Amino acid sequence: MKAKALKDSSHLYEVERRARHGERPGFWIAELQISPSQKVPWHCHNKIQDTFYVLEGEIRLFLRDPKEDVRLKPGETYSVRPRRPHLVTNAGQSSATFLVLQGIGEYDYVPLTE
Repeated sequence: MKAKALKDSSHLYEVERRARHGERPGFWIAELQISPSQKVPWHCHNKIQDTFYVLEGEIRLFLRDPKEDVRLKPGETYSVRPRRPHLVTNAGQSSATFLVLQGIGEYDYVPLTE
């Protein structure tokens, strides 16, 4: 079931640290640090692509349409097309830090049920 698109998702889930870098109209880079027990819940974006780039630790992406399970280590990247549901978890035993390049277009966050 699809929920209403939000312009800000920071209140929906906790992370150890969150920052924005290199912001331009229609494009920005978000940096997230998550503990082994934290996650970015199932969601999608209507118009923008997420490209993940791991700096420290490991993350795991669960994707739908089609179903996929991706593990990323430092220096590895993966892009999620617009409207493709995804969930981000920490795949390691310590904190994971990663960048999310988001764009090009207007940001929205559509929470999905698990």
